[in-house]
Amino acid sequence: MIKRTIMSIAALTAVASLAFGASAAEMVDGPEVNWNLSTWGKQRAFTASAETIRDYVAERTGGKFKIKIHYGEALSKAKENLDGIKLGAFQMAMFCSAYHPAKNPTLSGLDLPFLPFPNLKVQTAVHEAFYHDPAVVKDLARWDALLLMSSLLPQYEFTGVGKPPLTLEDWNGMRVRALGGIGEAMRKIGAVPTTVPAPEVYTSLERGTIDAASFPFTYAHVAYRLTDIGKWYTANMSPGANNCPIVVNIPAYEKLPPAYQQLLQDAKPLAYEALYKAYDAADKKNFPIMKEKGMLAITYTDEELAKFRAVGAKPVWDEWIAKMNGDGYPGDHLFEVIVTTAKQASK
Repeated sequence: MIKRTIMSIAALTAVASLAFGASAAEMVDGPEVNWNLSTWGKQRAFTASAETIRDYVAERTGGKFKIKIHYGEALSKAKENLDGIKLGAFQMAMFCSAYHPAKNPTLSGLDLPFLPFPNLKVQTAVHEAFYHDPAVVKDLARWDALLLMSSLLPQYEFTGVGKPPLTLEDWNGMRVRALGGIGEAMRKIGAVPTTVPAPEVYTSLERGTIDAASFPFTYAHVAYRLTDIGKWYTANMSPGANNCPIVVNIPAYEKLPPAYQQLLQDAKPLAYEALYKAYDAADKKNFPIMKEKGMLAITYTDEELAKFRAVGAKPVWDEWIAKMNGDGYPGDHLFEVIVTTAKQASK
């Protein structure tokens, strides 16, 4: 099943990439529909997927299917977007599962540290297979949430102030913004992790509430202005990436005409391609900015990286699997979906 999922994703991406230009003029007739999408922050690489979906459905329906993106937590706090979906306060939302793992326990598997994601396309295959697993679908259905697609955050790195952590031991006692599995990995190596929503990270770092913050590298470090106050950053730690999906309110989705539902699905490959390009463009723009600010780039040796993984990878994986199994979720199966899909997609 996993192999078939990977093949179908690849085929869908190829077909949509080829067909978009040819079929964009083929209008889909239907009623006037106005949806709202809740997110945080400003327009940036992370939101390229939502913006692509918005533009695609509007173009294919002649403007009849409108999705308005509300940035800056205008509709809801970042940690409350899943609640808003449950309430039907808006039809679409972006959220990060690590903000509230108890609300979406199965999704926390994608927040585990040091997962084998060599690139964003492998990550796409894993997230899509995981999102379609029956246990995950059932888990999110409790919130009337349909997982549409992932926002594919790149590997995280840390930006910080104060003494640079040049070795594993230097992290001992440091207060760090690290969510989900990355937070558990940092706890294992002696740091003190805390969950701080993205919009509050700059202030926390500036006031000294935290010593360092992990964010997707490089775009979010610049987008959230951490480079304005940070003195150093890790360049190759790659402790993992948080899982931040776009979800749709199930009752609202079921009210859509089938043709409109299909448009949302058809837009996904194009939205993923938009993310790949946006993150790549952000790196090309941001590396010179970080260099100009004189930030110290910390590059760990292979020996140090091996120490990080020995302490912060498998022990955290094993604990997650045991907790999932103990709570009545198929932990072994879900972790196997991640590992097997990543291996097959990397071939």
